[in-house]
Parts: sequence; structure tokens; C-alpha cells
Amino acid sequence: MGAALDNLGIAIDIGSTTVAGHLLDLSTGEVLHSAGSMNQQIRLGEDLMSRVSYVMMNGDGALNLRSLARDTVGKLVVELVEEAACSLSDITEIVFVGNPIMHHSFLGFDVVPLGQMPFDLATESAVELPAVDLELPAPMASTYFAPCIAGHVGADAAAAILGEGTASSRRRQLLVDVGTNAEIVYGNADRILAASSPTGPAFEGAQISHGQRATAGAIERVRIDRETFEPTFKVIGCEYWSDDPRFVDAVKTSGVTGICGSGIIEVIGELFLSGLMAADGTVLDNRTLTRRIIEDNRTFSFVLYEGLEADREHTIVVTQKDVRAIQLAKAALRAGIDLLLEHDDESSPEEIRLAGAFGSQIDPLYAMVLGLIPDCALDEVRAVGNAAGGGAARLLLSLDERDRIEQIVQNVEKIETATEPRFQELFVEAMAFPHATAATPNLAKAVELPISRLASTSGRRSSRRRGRRKD
Repeated sequence: MGAALDNLGIAIDIGSTTVAGHLLDLSTGEVLHSAGSMNQQIRLGEDLMSRVSYVMMNGDGALNLRSLARDTVGKLVVELVEEAACSLSDITEIVFVGNPIMHHSFLGFDVVPLGQMPFDLATESAVELPAVDLELPAPMASTYFAPCIAGHVGADAAAAILGEGTASSRRRQLLVDVGTNAEIVYGNADRILAASSPTGPAFEGAQISHGQRATAGAIERVRIDRETFEPTFKVIGCEYWSDDPRFVDAVKTSGVTGICGSGIIEVIGELFLSGLMAADGTVLDNRTLTRRIIEDNRTFSFVLYEGLEADREHTIVVTQKDVRAIQLAKAALRAGIDLLLEHDDESSPEEIRLAGAFGSQIDPLYAMVLGLIPDCALDEVRAVGNAAGGGAARLLLSLDERDRIEQIVQNVEKIETATEPRFQELFVEAMAFPHATAATPNLAKAVELPISRLASTSGRRSSRRRGRRKD
């Protein structure tokens, strides 16, 4: 294979948590291999602002941040080439997309201005350099880093706009990349607005008592019976639900190790739909109804999994603190979305696309139950995978697409959530499940919502019949 392939390219999406790469045959457009790796910058901070703070507080911080980014990408390039059994000298083009801090730190630009008002970019243009200038092991390659949109909205968002056809759509499209720093795009061919919201790492399992990344053994799907309040769940790497007799044997190797982002979203959604949690996010004292609700200092928690040996070491519990962490993250995301909708004098989009590794795993129903996204016809909500990576592949294969993305970013209207007076008001309204004020007619058609969403008391038998799924 190596002898026949001498015109190869790599499209890379440098995410704050994960770096994803695709090796393509530039002659045919065929994807030869795809791979991903953890961004080594995580050791300097889970979220982007922590990494900016690291640079500000350490004299060699900028150099360390740059070195970790380049080392991560360099190793990924080598892995892609080795898996495809070709040569590093066969790589002729590498295209990059990423959020502004990934963009700046990788290219060696100062990231500090991105951490303080007015969040100025070092450059608003695309950057083209030989790969060797970026310390990459591809001696014959040139590189192209797509332009960022604004100080908090990066080249990855621009690539997603390109990949999802937002700029040519007649329908009002909401495109959301749910991650540590959520990027939000709303609009169509007539007008596109973009913003970012600092959601933090809760959606990826951080800040959650038994949270973890989406690996084998992590709980990813959850249901709570409306009569017994007993939970069932699925874990990554096992095809059976936990109430299936085959489940115990199937998870002997991986175990049940924690709960990942999609799982925490579903269990919180189920707690709300079953009446065990109020719309304000309070886990209610329903100990008379189920042993799964336990006292936890001055609050209450839900025991999701007791462990095969029924001991505390193996127990997985969803705490009030966990709920609050998700509330804060989802309110930040929703407030950013609502801000864009207000700027366009709209209350809801015509279609919603959930992008990114995490966004692709979210059940659209539970995203709407929690109020992560506005009410919309469920069949108009879909996951689109790594839309930024798809856009990067288009940039790799076409110079016309590069011209197009450079034009697109000039026409996108940037909304800075940090300076918008309405953001805090929208944030407070978005703290409730699904939302304090927004109507949810489409959601009501799909699932039976609790009768009293702001109940301050619990323990009544009537709550047993709240929130049945309309399956």
C-alpha cells in the first residue's frame, strides 16, 4: 500500500479534550484511517481558561502549552501513517481546525488576550506554514489552519458551518458543539450568528461524584421505572440492560465503573420525569416510596447502582451536587442559545444539529427534557458526529472550500456572551428543568411531564404515576 500512496493528506480537529485525525488519499478523497488521542494539555488544566491561567502564572507556560499540543498532534500523525502502512514523506497536506485557544497555543500565538476582554485574536486570517515549522514529522507537508470566527468561537465552528451547510440552508439551523466550551451557531443563508458558552467539563464526567469519560464500563443509558422507581441502565461495551440475566456475566471484565456524560444527562432527566426531582433541581425526600433515595447530609441522593457485592465501594450514586453541576453547565449552554435566538427575534430553530463526540451521544429527548436545547420537533433534532472534522476534510480536498470558509467567517455575526447584559437573566431562567418560562409543546407530545414541576413536598403516592414515557 505504501508504495502506491504518495499524495496523502491529514485533516485534524484539535479539541481541548480530544484530538481527532483523518488520513485521506488526496487523489480519490478516500479516508484511509481515522484515529484520536487525548490532548496532553489536559495536564495543565481541564478547561480552556485554566490553561490560560497556567500561561499567565508560569514563565514557561506558553512554551509548555505549545509543546504539549504539538507533541499530541505529532504522535497522532505518526499513528495514522503507521496504521495505513505508508510513509511520513507521503504526507503533502495537513489541515487543522480548533477552538481559538487550541489554534493559538498550537501555532505559538499568545493565548493570554483570549482570557480577558476584549478577547482579541492574534489573527483573523487562515495560517499556512510548512509542517516542519510546527515541529511535525511530515517533511514534505504544508499546513493550513482554518480561520477562527472570534475570540471564543474557533475554526472548528467555522468548519462545522461549512460541513453542515448552514451558510446555504434556507431553514433556521441551530448547530451546537457540546463540550467543555460549547460553541453555538444559529442561522441560515441570510444570516448566521455565533457564540460560545463556558459549560465546563461536567458533561464529560468531571465534577460528577462517580463521573468518568466514555470508556468501557461507564453507564451511558438510564431508565427509572415509574411504579417501582427501580433503575435500569446500559454500560459502554455491553449490549444488555442491567435487568437482563446476561448482564452480570457480560460486565465481568469491564465492571460497572462510573457514569459518563450521556448517562448523567439521562439519569437526571429520569429523576425529573419520575417525580423524584423537582423542576428547580432539588432531589426530593421520597424515602417512603423508594430505598433508592438516601439522605446525604442535608440533601438527598439517588442510588443508581448498588454494586455486585452491595458494598459502598461499588455503589454509584447521583448526588444533589451532581445535579447542580449539570444545571450550571446546561444553563450556560441554553442561555447562549437563547441569546442568539433573541438576536434574531426567534423563539425556536427549525432544526437542531448536535455536534462533537459528546453531542453525538446525547439522546435528543433527554437533551430537551433537561432544557439543553430549545423545544423543537424531535425528528428535527439529530446528531451529526464530528462536524468540525468533516469540514476539515473538505478543506483538505478543495481549495475552493478554503476560499469559501474564509468568506463565511467574515460574514458571521459574533455575539460575546461575557458582555451581553441579557445572558445572566437567560442563565437564571435556564436553571430550571426543562426551563422556567419557555413552552415545551413538542416535548409534551413525546413524554408525560410531571404534574407539579416545582413541588416542594414529596412522598405522595400520586407521584408514582408522574412522567410516563410515551413509548
